Amino acid sequence: MAARSFDRGPHDLRPVTIERGWSDQAEGSALISCGGTKVLCTASFQPGVPRWMQGSGRGWVTGEYGMLPRSTNSRMDRESVKGKVGGRTHEISRLIGRSLRAVVSNPELGENTIVIDCDVLQADGGTRTAAITGAYVAMADAVSWAKTKGHVPESANVLLDHVAAISVGIVDGAIALDLDYSEDSTAETDMNVVATGRGLLVEVQGTAEGQPFSKDELDDMVGVALEGIATLVEAQRAALGT
Repeated sequence: MAARSFDRGPHDLRPVTIERGWSDQAEGSALISCGGTKVLCTASFQPGVPRWMQGSGRGWVTGEYGMLPRSTNSRMDRESVKGKVGGRTHEISRLIGRSLRAVVSNPELGENTIVIDCDVLQADGGTRTAAITGAYVAMADAVSWAKTKGHVPESANVLLDHVAAISVGIVDGAIALDLDYSEDSTAETDMNVVATGRGLLVEVQGTAEGQPFSKDELDDMVGVALEGIATLVEAQRAALGT
């Protein structure tokens, strides 16, 4: 395998920082940096739920994802200007929502909604996984805010576990963790793994871009990813002071 960014080994993460409370406006926020990838995650707490959930006694968590026009090497038009949200944006937004709902007790949240906005400020691979990891910290602070304001009982066990995500793949015939853009664009296999703090899988998205991969390789990649996610969960805990 060629030399990797930040002089790291095949199974090493890029440097990760989570700056909690980055926005003064949102009920919860976090700026996450994974190497050159930077994503601002804000959590907005809103009393009430969508009409189809009213009267259920259950809350709702959803996510939205977007990239700033110059988050990549060349400028792209804003999707709002185009008048159409792309399929990739829809897919990642749904993934963020599913991932967060996996660790939320909707009955404990009550009939309240948390909307997570994940805006990519700078992209160098792994934007969706960074978004999920940072979004959890923003969501945790929004839940704490809701408790202090009396929207949710102080005793409510809203968050059942942590959730984080990481990319993994096969690059130059070897398993590599946390792919940057150059690795992601040339990987023989590209995979995104979402898991809880206890190591339970939420979602695995894997594609053989070239040579198909074996079941043993799949197991090895997931194992390496779970080790990386455990490290990310520790970074979340450090940011939250828990």
